[in-house]
Amino acid sequence: MGSSRFLLTIAVVVVGIWLLLDRYEIRGLQELKLVRRNRVEDRGLPPAARTQGTIRIASFNLEEFGPTKADKPDVMEIIADTIRRFDVVALQEIRTERPEVLQKLLTQINATGRHYALLASPPVGRTASKEQFAFVFDQATIEVDRSAVYTVDDPDDLLHWPPFVGWFRVRGPASDQAFTFTLANLHLDPDEVAEEIRVLDNVFFSIRDDGRGEDDLILIGDFNTDDRQFGELGQVSGMMAAISQTPTNTRQTQQYANLVFQLPATSEYMGQSGVFDFLREYNLTLEQALQVSKHLPVWAEFSMHEGGTLPVIAASDAPAAVR
Repeated sequence: MGSSRFLLTIAVVVVGIWLLLDRYEIRGLQELKLVRRNRVEDRGLPPAARTQGTIRIASFNLEEFGPTKADKPDVMEIIADTIRRFDVVALQEIRTERPEVLQKLLTQINATGRHYALLASPPVGRTASKEQFAFVFDQATIEVDRSAVYTVDDPDDLLHWPPFVGWFRVRGPASDQAFTFTLANLHLDPDEVAEEIRVLDNVFFSIRDDGRGEDDLILIGDFNTDDRQFGELGQVSGMMAAISQTPTNTRQTQQYANLVFQLPATSEYMGQSGVFDFLREYNLTLEQALQVSKHLPVWAEFSMHEGGTLPVIAASDAPAAVR
């Protein structure tokens, strides 16, 4: 009987410690402090130390973002805090034509005193399931040429959602030394990805050669496939995927999102990229995380200076070239 009580006591203590550590983290050695987990405002650092003199460009599929999701304060707080970690974020799957919904998101992002701006495409799509793309960018580090923002013309209806294109310049360096780049925000139809992936090389060259003379073009967004399935795009000389053979969905089972660009043209790429796991960052359950999105943001780091030198990357650390 005494042995049973002893084992029961041990079990209670173990469970109690587990519950404590699940909700709190211990900081300090000389003065122990219990700090409540899962507070978005305490998560101000970017995902890994940022290299000095760089910007971070990210993509985030918000999964059917509209009035319903915008009315969930906890979800909006996580989305806004996630976006604030990056200089430019390409957003996909905005499913609303109500401008106040996007304005609500922008207000939430800037609630901490930041100064982000938002550019949204018109609703696009060949069916009733229309979708908007958007770029959200920090005006302290990035400026945009609004006259060079457009939706790709797709007269042959090759893509369910034609990409949304924007031209950007980094603030800080002299204008003739600042990194300038084009982002093509895209979302391939999961039911037609095999057909749509075949034309991405043509999309890449048509945007790159659109008359502006900008060779730094980044295809960014939800490819709905991994970097090993890029077909003709992957056969273009020097084409690189920032995310390689790494899950980008919240369940950690599939790779969908990416940033794809050509080397050595985009030599500003610093060799740093990743997937931002907001489930673990904010200590969410899977159910809570899926309310935010079934997609995780992906990001890559670029020099603020035009023609930035690509650092030497160990073979084991380098993102794989697209195949």
